[in-house]
Formats: sequence, C-alpha cells, structure tokens
Amino acid sequence: MSGDGEGYAARLAAFAAACRADGIPREIAADAAARTLDCLGNSLGALGPHTGEAAGASPQSVALALARASGGAGEATALGSGVRLPADRAALVNGTLAHALDFDDTHLPSVLHPTAAVLPAALAAAEATGADGAALLAALAAGGEVCCRLGMASYDPQLRNSVFFEKGLHATSICGTVGAAVAAGLLYGLSPAELAHAIGIACSMGAGVIEANRTGGSVKRLHCGWAAHSGVCAAQFAAGGVTGPPTALEGRFGFLTAFLDERWTAGPLLAGLEEMGAAGNWQYARTVFKPYPSNHFTHPGIDCALALRRAGLRAEDVLSAQLGVAAAPRRTIGEPHADKVRPRTPYHAKFSGPYTVAAALMSEAGDTAGPGLGHADFSPAAFTEPRRLALAQRVEVVADEQCDAEFPHAFSAVLRVRTRGGQVLRERVAGSLGGPGTPLSREQLAGKFRLNAEPVLGALRTAGLIEAVRALRAAPRGAVGALLALTRIG
Repeated sequence: MSGDGEGYAARLAAFAAACRADGIPREIAADAAARTLDCLGNSLGALGPHTGEAAGASPQSVALALARASGGAGEATALGSGVRLPADRAALVNGTLAHALDFDDTHLPSVLHPTAAVLPAALAAAEATGADGAALLAALAAGGEVCCRLGMASYDPQLRNSVFFEKGLHATSICGTVGAAVAAGLLYGLSPAELAHAIGIACSMGAGVIEANRTGGSVKRLHCGWAAHSGVCAAQFAAGGVTGPPTALEGRFGFLTAFLDERWTAGPLLAGLEEMGAAGNWQYARTVFKPYPSNHFTHPGIDCALALRRAGLRAEDVLSAQLGVAAAPRRTIGEPHADKVRPRTPYHAKFSGPYTVAAALMSEAGDTAGPGLGHADFSPAAFTEPRRLALAQRVEVVADEQCDAEFPHAFSAVLRVRTRGGQVLRERVAGSLGGPGTPLSREQLAGKFRLNAEPVLGALRTAGLIEAVRALRAAPRGAVGALLALTRIG
C-alpha cells in the first residue's frame, strides 16, 4: 500500500484496486449482497401504489422521462421499467428510486446513506461491462467504504455531529459522488492512477443542501440519483484521460477544506486501509438498516410510541406528549414546529417527529407482528387524516441531554405522555430498532424486501429476486443484467 507521502486520493484508489485484485472478505461480500437486496427493495417500493403521487409527477418519474428523452446507447437497465439507457442516466434514475422513500440504510456516526448513491452507479457500470457478481459486490463494498470514510472525516466530536449537516450540506450526495466514482471506476477497469483521477474529478461534482428535510420540497429525492450519475461520469472522464488534482481531497482548496473548513480529520479517512482483509475494519459494514420508511431521526420516537401503545396506551387518551431527542435531530424532525405538526406532503411527513409519533400510535400496522409503521402511514389519505393531525398538534419535540450524549453513535429518544386520566407515562429507547444494539435479522430484511417488492412484482417474482441477490457472489459474467431484468414490472 501507499506510503504517507502520497495524496489521499491515491491511497484510497490503491485500497479500492486491492479490493478488485485480491477480493474482499467473505463477510463483507455477504454484507454487500444484503445491502443490494435492501436497496433494490426500496427502489421497487418507490414504484408502488402507496406513494399517492400523480402519474409522472414524482422526481423518479421525471428522472426517467428526461433520461429517455435524451437518447443514447442502451447500456444499463432502469429498475421497474426495464428501459435501457446510457449507464450514467440509468444510475440517475435508479439512484433517485433508491432514495425516494427515505427507507435506505444509514451509516453511524456520519449519518449518511451510502448504498443509495453507490449501488446504482455500480449496477450501471457492471451491466454496461458485463461484470460478474463478485466484481459488483467488491465495487459496491469499496465505493461504500470510501463514502463512509469521507463522512467520518467530517464528524466533529465536540459538535457530536457531522460538519456537513451543521452547514446544511447533504453528506450523502457529496460523499456518495466520490464513492460512486470508485465503484464505477473499478468496474470500468481503471488502473489505480486512473481511479485516483476519478476521485479527484468526483470531488468537483458532489452537491446537495438539506433544507428540504425541514420545510419540504421533492428535490432531495434526486440527490442520490445525481450522485450516482456524477460518479459514473467521473469514472468515464478518467477513463478518457481527464485528470484530477493529486491533492483533490486534502489540498488547500480541496474537497475537505472546501466543504468542511478546517473542521475535518484525516484519521478516520485513512486509518487501517492496509488491513482491510479483516472484516472488522470496514466502516461500510457498520451501516444500519431501517425498519420504517421515514427519516432515521424519527425512528427512536416511533419505537417509544409503539412500546407505549403495546403497553395499552390509546391515541385518544393522549392529552399531550413531549418527544426528547438529540439537539441535531430536533432541528430536522421538530423545526419549524408549525410545519412539522401539519406536513405539506407525504414525503415531508417522513421528516416530522410529531406526525410519526402520532402515526405510530394510530397506525393499523402497529397492531400487527410487522414493523409497526408502513408505507400506508405516509399516503395522502394518512398524513391529512384529521385525527392524526390533531394528535400531532399535541406532540412537542425537545432537546434531551442524555440523547445528546448518545448521538450520533445511536439514535435515542424519550417520550413522555400525559393522559386525559392524569397519568404521566414515559418510555426511553437507547437505540432505535435496526441500530447497532438491535440489528435487523436476515429474516426481517427479507420481510422488508417483500413489503416493498410484492405490491409491484408479486410474491413469486419477489422470492426469485431474493434468491438471485443472495447468489450474487457466485454469479457469472452478465448476471447483473439478468438480475435487473427480474425487476421489470408487468
């Protein structure tokens, strides 16, 4: 591996090239396959009937229409439609689908969504080049690792938050562009030097602001699509001979300082790159899966509400409620209060602490053995339902000191409820379901995939897709195209 004197991009490129040449640990390959299944399910779920959006009006529909209208050689498949597109535009469409439901996995403590940006780029490049399944999984793992490590470089222990988020920047789309370039570059066969250039080029391409988390708007759903698209383009530019600066990451005007000022640290970005044969050294494998289709900051509050409900609390008995979370999540799911208690759109409702607590107390899914909150809870009929909105009005979101101490290594919450009968009920969770302490099982992940895929594919084809993804590590060349053909609806 490279010495300390080499630029950061060269060191990351050498790590990625080693993943391709030497393979990745078996456990990491299995993890990458699980993330592939989860991401494909989330993408298919975004095509389901529960979104409630007018035909052609969603960001994912607009992305597909524009990609089709632009023409070009059919190199890769758009999920669901089966439409063949140039690789960069297939990545755009599929990345938009992957992030559309806000159901995608989350890395802690960087709080970014690596798979939704990196996998669509990897799928497009793998299909375009006829790669085998093992190459796809290695590219996803390497690109996901680079993405997560860039996110970790932004974590400020004093802030207990990512500097990206403190500045209103979307770490997922910014770091995801670089990770996507690494994944695509590996599959396009770039040399280590060319991979370093792809990283340098991608440093000029990532963007995204997160005001939509607070006040609404549908643009955020495009962020992972644009990151995947830009990553494929960066790899293609590097293959064609375009170069990036050798200090694109750490230079005076490089990626890290430009986005993070002087508040970044190289240690988490570079540490242990020479020992990645050990599965325990991988940051990407620490990324956690979501059990509920909403912003991850809402999940511990949902867990608290479901626990109180299962202990006998009825929604109609709630006089008032106070949801305590860490200060940083509060800014996303609790402010502005007037917007959060009356969401404007189904997607906006996914970022509301008051609404998701109300939904958890009233959802029909809460009475089942399933996850407890589902797609139907974010439909137009649900988020405008007067009783839910009335209950949301009675939920206040506040900062909690203990949750602050636990964030962002875990998403925790405390829910205090005053009932009409005069009781004061309290429920605290130290980490949300699916997080480091309570990971989702293989069976639960398959159940989540079925929840997403069966409404559009049916039970038989959904089961076949599960088996195809689980067999990816041994799949031959051309298998990626065959896999994506299974996602075609109709």
